[in-house]
Amino acid sequence: MNWTAPPKPGLIPLRPLDLGTILGASFRVLRRNPRPTFGAALLIQGSVYLLLVLVVSGVTFAALGRVSASTSQNLSEITAGALGLIGVAAVVPALLAVIAAAIVQGIIVLEVSRGTVGEKLTFRGLWRLAHGRIWALIGWSALLILASTIIVVVLVVVIVVLASTLGNAGTVAAVLVGVLGGFGMLVIVIWLNTKLAFVPSALMIERLSLGQAVRRSWTLTSGFFWRTFGILALVTVIIGVAGQVISTPLTFLTPMVSTLIDPQGQNGPTAAAVIIGSAVLAIVITVVFQSITSVVASATTALLYIDLRIRKEGLDLELSKFLEDRQAGHPDSRDPYLPGSSAPAGSAGQATVPGSGNGSPWG
Repeated sequence: MNWTAPPKPGLIPLRPLDLGTILGASFRVLRRNPRPTFGAALLIQGSVYLLLVLVVSGVTFAALGRVSASTSQNLSEITAGALGLIGVAAVVPALLAVIAAAIVQGIIVLEVSRGTVGEKLTFRGLWRLAHGRIWALIGWSALLILASTIIVVVLVVVIVVLASTLGNAGTVAAVLVGVLGGFGMLVIVIWLNTKLAFVPSALMIERLSLGQAVRRSWTLTSGFFWRTFGILALVTVIIGVAGQVISTPLTFLTPMVSTLIDPQGQNGPTAAAVIIGSAVLAIVITVVFQSITSVVASATTALLYIDLRIRKEGLDLELSKFLEDRQAGHPDSRDPYLPGSSAPAGSAGQATVPGSGNGSPWG
């Protein structure tokens, strides 16, 4: 009997995925459906970055102008207020960046799940599919940032208290606490990030509550921790190296071009124009690169989630059955990613996603 390769209806073959398949598919997401993936990421993150630059630059310019116009008697108070105002101005775009990152991640997770069964949706279709789940994902992202901030603040406070109250012994203790605490915090963060890596996928694809999604991710990674950690770490390293390759030439570009155009430093406007142009070019390249990496990173996590469900739950069988039903002209087929999806239509306790009238069970 001849061996038959597993079907590949879309983004990936319906079988347990190896490292090469996961990495290849993560980058293929960009090419397969670029407008709702890379295009959406570029638009969303570019808007947030532009807002960050405009808001912070405008507030900084106004605050420094107020400082320069102040008298020597109240200079310290106005300077402190100006610094506080600049810090507050940076908070709003930072919060928007969290929301933007969550939206991009949710869209990419859904695109991977749809692409696995050969479907290609527009951004509007993916957004409709994400209805009711984006805020849960935003809440999860905010919770992670809040928890990390609290841990760092507690560690810093302990170090400062030790160093300021116990003299030389306190300084030594503060250094030890800083080194050991920082290393321990890094280990715990890496461990938790790996165990909870699939919370966004569970939120968006299975439409679970936040608590259920946390338990789901914890269960899926059991027995596959090191594999999950290794692949996610490898993708992070690849992205980091690529970022250095792109950013390093930009670091040397501005002074080199400025020197070539105005070697004597006598043409101030020309040098200023070169600096501004280089800064704008750097921002554009940064936004494009961040858009690409956000898609790749989110796609990798979603592919690992699908891979673990194939390995542990036989999801590939459900996906194959869904494809067979669709080819047979059964528009009421259940969402194969939801638990118990193979049950007949109308069975009690089965979740559905509002349809869009195109024969797909997901929108």
